[in-house]
Amino acid sequence: MYKGKKVIVVMPAYNAAATLRETYDEVMAQEIVDLVIVVDDGSCDETAAIAKTLPNTKVHVHAKNLGYGANQKTCYRLALEEGADIIIMVHPDYQYTPKLIPAMASMIGNGLYSCVLGSRILGGYALKGGMPFWKYVSNRFLTFVENIFLGAKLSEYHTGYRAFSRQLLEKLPIEANSDDFVFDNQMLCQIIWFGCTVAEVSCPTRYFPQASSINLWRSIRYGFGCLYTTMLFRLAKSKIIRSRLFPPIS
Repeated sequence: MYKGKKVIVVMPAYNAAATLRETYDEVMAQEIVDLVIVVDDGSCDETAAIAKTLPNTKVHVHAKNLGYGANQKTCYRLALEEGADIIIMVHPDYQYTPKLIPAMASMIGNGLYSCVLGSRILGGYALKGGMPFWKYVSNRFLTFVENIFLGAKLSEYHTGYRAFSRQLLEKLPIEANSDDFVFDNQMLCQIIWFGCTVAEVSCPTRYFPQASSINLWRSIRYGFGCLYTTMLFRLAKSKIIRSRLFPPIS
């Protein structure tokens, strides 16, 4: 709990057996998390079995791999069903430090923001933490373009470390989003569409063999998906088209 608000951490997991327990231990060490929800997206390893041994954890298993976006949709649905007031997504690959959970929860719990991102770019942690240079350049290029067309000033749009208020998640049309990796970007664009200010905190990250990563081809697909989403946003904002991703604001 944080000031009487229920804090739930969601972990979209896929083949995370090597790092799940270590991530979980650090999450629970923060002492404000009421429940951890692990959604296993059809892993081929022992992810689900390990998750079921963790105390204070709800485990949901997809019978087959549905995709990163579909995994998050299940995570957020279950968190809302469990009565979460503050929902924090932590990847179970131990790439992002769970030690920022109290800071992120406080920014939402005190009513300052409805969305907080853990940024790898602020503080220069991306390259220091081992982010491949080509990914860093792609991240900076996409962020530059998106800031221009979305009218925002974020340091990055591509972090997987995110915290949300219940009210924000209930407002977003996330079921219209992709089941693939571009879900993350679509969700952020929707948050900006609804006029919410996004906060960022500097986040140390680690890149190592067990950390999740998408290959070059999927990264290219993701990049084009981000640009396409950005163009949809701008066209919908200009009332040139209508999009399920960006519904009219009443």
